[in-house]
Amino acid sequence: MNTNSKITKTSTVVSWRESYSVFAKPRVIGMIFLGFAAGLPFLLVFSTLSAWLRDEGVARTTIGFFSWVGITYSIKFFWAPVVDRIPIPWLTARLGKRRSWMLLAQIVIAAGLLGMAASDPRTELLMIAVYALVVAFGSATQDITIDAYRIEAMGDRYQGAMAATYVFGYKLALLVAGAGTLYMAQDFSWHYAYTIMAFLMTIGMITTLIIAEPEHRYSTSAEKVEKRLEATLGLDKQKIAAEGIGRWFVDAVVSPFVEFFERNGRMALVILLLIATYKLSEITMGVMAYPFYIDLGFTLKEIANVAKIFGFFMSIAGAALGGIIVVRYGIKRPLMVGAILIILTNLLFVWLAITEKNIISLAMVISADNLSGGFATAAFIAYLSSLTNRAYTATQYALFSSLMTLPAKFMGGFSGIVVDAAGYAYFFLYAGLLGIPALLLIIYILKQQDIS
Repeated sequence: MNTNSKITKTSTVVSWRESYSVFAKPRVIGMIFLGFAAGLPFLLVFSTLSAWLRDEGVARTTIGFFSWVGITYSIKFFWAPVVDRIPIPWLTARLGKRRSWMLLAQIVIAAGLLGMAASDPRTELLMIAVYALVVAFGSATQDITIDAYRIEAMGDRYQGAMAATYVFGYKLALLVAGAGTLYMAQDFSWHYAYTIMAFLMTIGMITTLIIAEPEHRYSTSAEKVEKRLEATLGLDKQKIAAEGIGRWFVDAVVSPFVEFFERNGRMALVILLLIATYKLSEITMGVMAYPFYIDLGFTLKEIANVAKIFGFFMSIAGAALGGIIVVRYGIKRPLMVGAILIILTNLLFVWLAITEKNIISLAMVISADNLSGGFATAAFIAYLSSLTNRAYTATQYALFSSLMTLPAKFMGGFSGIVVDAAGYAYFFLYAGLLGIPALLLIIYILKQQDIS
């Protein structure tokens, strides 16, 4: 069994000066703006939307169910093959495969945000949900395309730098969509804030029009998998239109999954189970984070100052630390440490829930949460990247990132019920315990595979 041929130790050592100079490359810089476009809509249909609904008096149970809108991100692998292989009439011929889908997704996101801004959650809650779903769908589609562009635009040597600038832009967008929206909501209105967010999507649109389409290379190993499957299913000779559709489905949808299972053998299901559980604790807790801060009595500006601005820098620090530790020690230890830290920071929220309101305590807990979250994310992205075959980057990465959030989004939908039934302290304890299965799976996988 070839557990993973892509998980190898770096054999070439470059100077520090050469390492730093990679961040001056135009495509690496461009990932900051694409990362911003990717990160902007996420909170606007997740925790920021939770804060808006709670501020308008919407019940916590209803807010919990609203988190299911985020499941759209978790099922994007269903249409990833379409994005990967089907051109958009007129647009693809002018912009190319990646940029055309990227621009279309950004237009959909902006339109959905404008729809949310024009709706009133007190009387048009259903419309808010519909527009939030539109935003989530456009955002998930944009993620598929940006991930594919990132990997195709530069070689393996530069993927670390591409990911680093992407994360910086993404986190910056989270700051804008989080703290920025809360500031504008308190000083003006939620409708005004969401309108501004819609217009900020033009940053991504302009970037998409400026960047160059990456070169699309075809893999001979992928071709062999596709030809074998076509022959097995009797689709190797196209005679009728139905067979042509069947061949497309086999090549675009079936082959990426077959390749992954063949490459990883009996460990494939265990790996997928780890991907499904690693973020379970973190995402489930995040659904009730803003309602928790509001119910503790903190103002929107206090939440913005601590949870967003201060938390932003701690998250960036955590991601940077995680990246450095991965380079220094490999994937094994950081992956395990990240899982442990996620569990422990949930216990800190238990402590915060049973103590008196204190802005210093809030800052300490949120700092620890963002630092550990950034660290764990860096380690986990390194692991996911090692699992991806470059021939099927868009579809396989969409599968991994979708599976990473699907169970957590589903579990998060019941978070309001848990809080109403048992209180915040027990909810955070419950969320922390959800991280134990991932930790056990990491121990098992790392014993079975030779991961540097």
